[in-house]
Amino acid sequence: MELIKLGMQVVLVPQTLLLILFGTIIGVIFGALPGVSASMAVVLGLTFTYGLDPVTSIAFLVAVYCAAITGGGITAILFKIPGTPSSAPTTFDGHPMAQNGQPMRALSIALICSALGGLFAAFAMFLISPQLSSAALKFGPSELFAISFMGLSVLTALDEGNVLKTLISGLLGLWLATVGMDPIEGIARFTWGNSTLLSGIEMIPVMIGMFAITQILKETKDRSKLESLEGVDNKKVNDKLVSFKELWAMKDTITKSGILGTVVGILPGAGATIAAFLSYTAEVKTSKHPETFGKGEPRGIAASETANNAATGGSMVPLLSLGIPGGNAAAIMMSALVMKGVQMGPLLLQTQPQYMGSVFVSMIITNIAMVFVSLAVAKIFGKILGIPYSILGTVIILLAVIGSYALQNTTGNVVLMIIAGIIGYAFAEFGFNNAALILGLVLGTMVESNLRRAIMIEQGDIAAVFTKPITAVLMIVSAISLLWPVVGPMIMKKKRNA
Repeated sequence: MELIKLGMQVVLVPQTLLLILFGTIIGVIFGALPGVSASMAVVLGLTFTYGLDPVTSIAFLVAVYCAAITGGGITAILFKIPGTPSSAPTTFDGHPMAQNGQPMRALSIALICSALGGLFAAFAMFLISPQLSSAALKFGPSELFAISFMGLSVLTALDEGNVLKTLISGLLGLWLATVGMDPIEGIARFTWGNSTLLSGIEMIPVMIGMFAITQILKETKDRSKLESLEGVDNKKVNDKLVSFKELWAMKDTITKSGILGTVVGILPGAGATIAAFLSYTAEVKTSKHPETFGKGEPRGIAASETANNAATGGSMVPLLSLGIPGGNAAAIMMSALVMKGVQMGPLLLQTQPQYMGSVFVSMIITNIAMVFVSLAVAKIFGKILGIPYSILGTVIILLAVIGSYALQNTTGNVVLMIIAGIIGYAFAEFGFNNAALILGLVLGTMVESNLRRAIMIEQGDIAAVFTKPITAVLMIVSAISLLWPVVGPMIMKKKRNA
């Protein structure tokens, strides 16, 4: 209660409340823009903190961070363009629901579940921060490799009717993750003399190309699939905000995703993207009707958006308790505080407890405010769907080009985005899986670097890496998760024949 009181004294003043509201607004807008990740939104928000005290600065940056993760779901649902990488799983069911004439229902599910996930993580961060941080310290390179591999084990669940091509897509994504400088030895790999590729295949341009450009090419070929809101209204589709009864029916999904997202967020380097993919796949695997996912299933939206927002609170746990950032955005916040003379580490909670209190209170306020802010922004974005697609497609391409170029101010990323869009279209035509390739690209670097570090620590003893208790359990779970969609139907067929 003393920490809450300290947090309220800092946050519940007009200046700080206005800053949190402002941070929420710009966070949602930045998150909704293609190519602007949550980390980039926090970087852009740093410029507003130079004249602020450290405690107010962290409250403002937390607001930007939480709201940016939420904002990414808006364009993921309306245009099938994930505003942030962690919103990629939201496109699987969010965009089909929008195409079926229920964009506001899909958006309201995403925004309310985002707020619930953020609130859950805030309370978890506040109540069990020291204990969870101690557990996170037990995760070394081998355990982080196992967590990353568990993320890859969802590949067989992304399209259970087409497992082989999905696995090939994921393996291609893993190969793309090896392009660039070797993370251990610093040797150029698969660059073919191209200086642009030395920094590796950037995830955001590939993701924009695979989702946005591919979608535009598909809609250009078959314009009847995407209609304006006027066309939807003519079909008299009932599009309204999600009801409390519908949310209550998804309480199990929201609870599981909130817990999973918080735990994954605590692990250094894991982040909201892995949390979203793991949560979505866990929901598909445990559902009684997995065939409904990918066609506008509300639980798919709830799982993804709850988990990626819960990861925001989880990433603050090691930052505040141990001085170890749980992700890129948390690392940027840590840099901002260090520049202001704050000594991060275990003693922070003892010597300056107002930081924990202010982060907790600001996360509570932000997650409540961003529902209303996001709905207002979503309505503005939603009106864009009424524009004829010949104009809308051009605008989306323009935004995609700007987002790709702004990442590093280089035309190489624009070319990469265009190539990814063409490949993505070919993938869709031949039955391969774009999401699997993106997942392999996202997790590839983390899988490789952690596995190689773990083997180096064990002096080449691979058996020692995989026999560690936590690693062994996670690898067994991953193997079951990876093989079950293939082995399960075979077992069921034998039982039916018997």
